Amino acid sequence: MAAEGTTAAIAEAPGAGDGRTRRLTALLTCAMAFSMLQLFLLGALGPRLVEELGLSPAVLGLTTTVGFGTAAALSPAGGRMVDRVGPRRSLVLLLVVSAVALALIGAAPGAGLLLGAVALGGIPQALANPATNKAILAAVPPARRGAVTGLKQSGVQLGAFAAGLPLAALAGGLGWRGAVWTASGAALLAGAWALRALPADPPVRSAPPVGTSYVPRGMVAWLAGFSLFLGAGIASVNTYLALYGVRALGMGPTPAGALVAALGIAGVLGRIGWSKAARPGRAEWLPGLLACGAVGAAALLAGGSPVLPLVWAGAVAVGVFAVSGNAVSMVLVMQRAAPGRAGQDSALVAAGFFAGFAVGPPLFGLLAQSGRYGWGWLLVAVEFAAAGAVAFLWAVRDRRAGAGRTA
Repeated sequence: MAAEGTTAAIAEAPGAGDGRTRRLTALLTCAMAFSMLQLFLLGALGPRLVEELGLSPAVLGLTTTVGFGTAAALSPAGGRMVDRVGPRRSLVLLLVVSAVALALIGAAPGAGLLLGAVALGGIPQALANPATNKAILAAVPPARRGAVTGLKQSGVQLGAFAAGLPLAALAGGLGWRGAVWTASGAALLAGAWALRALPADPPVRSAPPVGTSYVPRGMVAWLAGFSLFLGAGIASVNTYLALYGVRALGMGPTPAGALVAALGIAGVLGRIGWSKAARPGRAEWLPGLLACGAVGAAALLAGGSPVLPLVWAGAVAVGVFAVSGNAVSMVLVMQRAAPGRAGQDSALVAAGFFAGFAVGPPLFGLLAQSGRYGWGWLLVAVEFAAAGAVAFLWAVRDRRAGAGRTA
């Protein structure tokens, strides 16, 4: 495979080892951060956007729907593209398009251009998981893949931290547009880093890999279903947590943005820790267990209205449990993907996750529009519970199938 050939060159180059693995991990982590940074910026800067652009809470939720609806639709094709063109081209494209999308968000005079820029940002989201997962499979020894996967997946939450704390604070001085343009410039620098650091890809394949399919089957279908419900709940939290803090809890915009940062930090630690723990035989049960913890996190957010510390605990718990579930599902894909299918399977699971991101916020937004945040967090709890049910059903079926094979 093109992707495998390029990243294998990284691992086999003279002097390759822990240093090269660390540098590769850092680059992949940056790619994951920028692929979804717009989501967290829209959430953390939501109060400012609502005030300056005259957006309603429902329209704020629609931005997430447009971006992740685009990502869900493009993910299956994105997986095939990564298999054909290689990780260097894919990662550079991801970072450049992220920079353009962020620049357009910063220039948006109203909802129209804002929605168009967010749709453009769906492209890097569609490329992120297949490109980074293929790189790990080809360049990282099996014993270290779980840890590296957790680290690079934590890049998404590092993006949440950047949006919720430094960029939100920067918006207080430069304005929200200046903060978004700063993020755009950083994405361009990361693209130059990828172009310089990665070796050239092999020639583009003239045909897609044999056996690829746009329809998820078996374990991939179950993980896509789990990711659908998980993504719906996570996206609602990401999009409305800061606005909830301002409108329902009386917080200022910067402290409310810090809630998103707290979620991001917890997500980084959770993804790293749970991915390391996701060894074969244990990994199959972790998605369901993490979803159960996420239900409790939603309950804490609902209790934050009368007791403010609970909302901080809830934000941290969402990071530790809900956000970590996506990283564990990617570890499972890499553990079980057939040869040559890792990119495509990663993309199909990611498509389910992005579809959840597309449908969750608009449903929550209907409740937020009328100030019924308590009902919104109940909806999030139901979505997490549904994710847990799907995950446990698959784990039970998988265990029975394994017992049948060994009988």
